[in-house]
Amino acid sequence: MTAGTAALLEPSALPYGLPDFAAFTDADVEPAARAAMDDHNAEIAAIITNPDPPTVDNTPVALELSGQALNRVLSTFYNLVGPDATVERQDIDRRLSPLLAQHFAAIWLDTELFARVRAVAEQIDAGSVEVDDETRRLVEKQMRDFTRRGAAADGSARGRIAEIDERLAELTTAFGENVLRPTADLAVHVTDETELAGLDEATVSSLAANAQEAGRSGWLIPLGLPTVQPLSAQLTNAGLRARLMAASLQRGRTVGADNTPLVLEIATLRAERAELLGYACHADYVLEEETAKTAEAARGLLESVADAAITNARHEAKDMLGGDEETPLSPADWAHFAERLRAERFSVEDAAVRPYFELDTVLRDGVMYAASTLYGLEFTHRADLAGYLPDVQVWEVRRPADDDPETGLILLDYYARPTKRGGAWMSSFTDQSTALGTKPVVVNVMNLAKPAADAPTLLTRDEVTTMFHEFGHALHGLLSQVRYPTFSGTNVPRDFVEFPSQVNEMWADESEVLSRFAHHVGSGSPIPQDLVARLREAEKFGQGQATVEYLGAALIDLAWHSLSLEQARATDDVDVFESQVLASAGLDVEGIEPRYRSRYFQHIFAGGYSAAYYSYFWAEVLDADAADWFRSGGGLRAELGEQLRTAVLSRGGAIDFDEAYRAFRGADPDPAPLLRRRGLESSAVR
Repeated sequence: MTAGTAALLEPSALPYGLPDFAAFTDADVEPAARAAMDDHNAEIAAIITNPDPPTVDNTPVALELSGQALNRVLSTFYNLVGPDATVERQDIDRRLSPLLAQHFAAIWLDTELFARVRAVAEQIDAGSVEVDDETRRLVEKQMRDFTRRGAAADGSARGRIAEIDERLAELTTAFGENVLRPTADLAVHVTDETELAGLDEATVSSLAANAQEAGRSGWLIPLGLPTVQPLSAQLTNAGLRARLMAASLQRGRTVGADNTPLVLEIATLRAERAELLGYACHADYVLEEETAKTAEAARGLLESVADAAITNARHEAKDMLGGDEETPLSPADWAHFAERLRAERFSVEDAAVRPYFELDTVLRDGVMYAASTLYGLEFTHRADLAGYLPDVQVWEVRRPADDDPETGLILLDYYARPTKRGGAWMSSFTDQSTALGTKPVVVNVMNLAKPAADAPTLLTRDEVTTMFHEFGHALHGLLSQVRYPTFSGTNVPRDFVEFPSQVNEMWADESEVLSRFAHHVGSGSPIPQDLVARLREAEKFGQGQATVEYLGAALIDLAWHSLSLEQARATDDVDVFESQVLASAGLDVEGIEPRYRSRYFQHIFAGGYSAAYYSYFWAEVLDADAADWFRSGGGLRAELGEQLRTAVLSRGGAIDFDEAYRAFRGADPDPAPLLRRRGLESSAVR
């Protein structure tokens, strides 16, 4: 065993168990993963062959705490793949994915292990064994996991389920690679600077740096994840906007990276697995574990607002075209016309706003200030601790009010790079667990344009909101106080996990917080109150289009995963399928593309959001209701933050989520605040 392999397998000696990124190389990952799988298999075998009768400690708890070496290897490796997906790492991922699928399938399909856990569950149900609520929840979850993975199925079905899981691991890995590789290749190259009219100087400099890094002259515009590319709003050159849209829509279609067959096979295999497990479709399988419970409930929420959103979007288009209802508005142009009207109507432009949002000030005096005030946290930049790349910062988090004030670490990786996948996200290197004695080590990742040397990083209003959003996820992980790692932090249903992150967005616009971080980078003067008022008004504009593009993507997701096996096998044209879904919901609105088309919809075909993209909207109901509650209670107050921390954030997945929300809020969520926020009340539809 090499020293690098050992560094991945053994707990790190660094503070909070932060991985020692300098102690291993990519070549150490695969041997470490294979050794860790062998160790995990030995731990599982010891549970199964234990001559003593099954008990809580020797079976479900032993199962829960097994595989820690494997967890360390995988959490470290996969938290490097997302932000820095080199070719070598993609190759390792491609080799490991089927092996890991085989490994975990063998555990969850093992009938002897299932029988031991079931024996303990029966003891608990009969009252012959007393356990605390979290342990009861652990055993119940393991029983569901065994059943949902196929342990209760007959032998031939178990074998086929294992085959499907292995194949899906290969396909979803390939899907993500097919989006990432051509996304870099499809970046739009500009050789005439006049085409960049509308962009500010800092953005133009950043695009020039992109081209230089790629060994090209001129300027290079990288593609973001959504269909509509962010710079389309500012670019005045219609031809360049059209090129950006064409490149965006081409993802997942290029030679050698065509996701069409992968979409069809993934949907079919998921439908087949659902049928083998006794479900009508994959959506029913997924939604059983979510707070929505059924695909009908999720679809019903989305469809209930569709008509109002469509009506508002059409009025927005008419306004943008000066009342002209005949001229078509293309998807490539919508964002630009919307931004132009927003600037005219509210006198706000990104170029005028960005100097007030400097990255480090937003972080320290905005994001961290709000978290400190609400939850009693202290943040210290640990320059002595190295992240996985030079521009990744490491911060220590402490909560002095706790008996053990050392809370955890957060890594901040904010700048874009060619090997980083698009979007923004939070993840964990280490989950908090009192049973394991581990503290949380989490990471926030974004894709901000890196400025020229010594220039400040200036943010858009949306980027500020995204920082608060991802930090909300981070707080969910950092403030966790549970026994079992299965329930730690963000290990909750998809339609609940977005609640803490989305409610944290509200502090980006709270006057007490905004006044601290929104200062002009040059003069230091605070952001003018009339500009703040105009920004708030401007953010209400365009909600029709934003809702329609989101609903389109969410309903495409539910449609793919509501197919029966027979229906999935009969579906052979991705474009026709998408068109039928949008038309049936009335969402085929001219000029508005779904936020994601199937071929580059990583959330559902390469991430964990299959049949669950609706969850952002579901969680926004909770978020809008909670934001109203915070404001009515006085806003940024420690007493209110403590209620959210104790009822929700500290409990992770060890709670009933409906009960947890009621414990925090004192009532069930009211959808009215969300409808007001998005202008979707009946009175808002003109």
